[in-house]
Amino acid sequence: MDNFKAVYKILSALEKAMDLPEFDLTQIGPEKLGVSRERWARYLEMMADVGYIKGISIQQDILGETVVRVSNIRITLKGLEYLQENTLMRKIYNAARGITEVIPGM
Repeated sequence: MDNFKAVYKILSALEKAMDLPEFDLTQIGPEKLGVSRERWARYLEMMADVGYIKGISIQQDILGETVVRVSNIRITLKGLEYLQENTLMRKIYNAARGITEVIPGM
C-alpha cells in the first residue's frame, strides 16, 4: 500500500470514530492496511510526531522489538486539516484528469 494512502486511511478512520466512546484499533491495524507491524508503527510514530494524532507511544523493548502503546488514540485538529486538504486536492486532481480525458492533447 502507498504510504500516503495508509496515512490517509488511518486518519480517516480516526475522524469517523470521533462520535464513538472507544476506537477499535483493528480498523487501522497492520493487517487491515496490508503492511508490516514495523511500518505500521512508523506511520503512527510519524503522525504523532507531526501532531496529526494523539494517544500513542512507541518504544523499543529490551529485545529490540517495537512496542506500540495506545491510550485513547484520536485525531487532532492538525490531522483534520490534513484530511481536508488532501480531500480537496483529490477533487482537483480528479477534475483535471476528467478534463484531459474529454479534451485530447491537454
